[in-house]
Amino acid sequence: MNKSPFPGMDPYLEGEMWPEFHDTLIHQIRAQLMPRLQPKYVALLQKYYVVDELGLGVGGAPVKRGIYPDVNVARIKEAIAEYETITAAAVELISPVPQKMSVLRLDIRDVANRRLVTAIEILSPVNKRGPGFRKYLKKRGALLRTKTHLLEIDLLRAGERIPLIGGDLPPAPYYVFLSRFTRRPTTEVWSIALRERLPTVPVPLLPPDPDVPLSLQAAVDACFELVGYQNLLDYRQPPLPPLGQEDLDWVEAVVSSTSKSEH
Repeated sequence: MNKSPFPGMDPYLEGEMWPEFHDTLIHQIRAQLMPRLQPKYVALLQKYYVVDELGLGVGGAPVKRGIYPDVNVARIKEAIAEYETITAAAVELISPVPQKMSVLRLDIRDVANRRLVTAIEILSPVNKRGPGFRKYLKKRGALLRTKTHLLEIDLLRAGERIPLIGGDLPPAPYYVFLSRFTRRPTTEVWSIALRERLPTVPVPLLPPDPDVPLSLQAAVDACFELVGYQNLLDYRQPPLPPLGQEDLDWVEAVVSSTSKSEH
């Protein structure tokens, strides 16, 4: 059976596989919700575009690649024409280039009026840093001024967190935020530890219809079952961004145990 070695969120997904996983997870969440929404509601995929002005790529940092010139070639040229030789650059690095990125969101609408009832966002790296974070907060603020529920799923350890007042967020690597338009400005928060299974959270609909349950763990498990991410992720290296030593020891123990059980 295709599955992650980790009981909850796989920390190795926060890298080059993230965009693919993000879209697959959105599709799995829709597949899980649709039978529970019909016939009164429908879950539709909504694509929008964000310019990653920092050009940092999916992992949140530029690709670390240095190209050093061939010193021997430079010396030969200097011997031929001491004053006419173009001096070789010391190093070649990467200039961040703004990138246009597509992001999928899941919109739950009522069938009768096509009204946007609930927006489900899986946060991406571009939503959590620099100008992209500020633009996301502006879009988020506009949505919070409407009669639309907002469910935000943050399965990324890196980047900024949704700003809330009234207390500090419980320390955790992952969070789910739910803002019901019927209870604003209150926001429900689920904090998720690295070693925990992902929770089942409510998806609110129009009153008086009851909430629909969404099992995030079942959705992530379905992604692994469909794609086999465990065969694509490099578990030989520590996950990025870096973990604290205690969590890193646990991750390495899980990977080692899984590797031994497969042989």
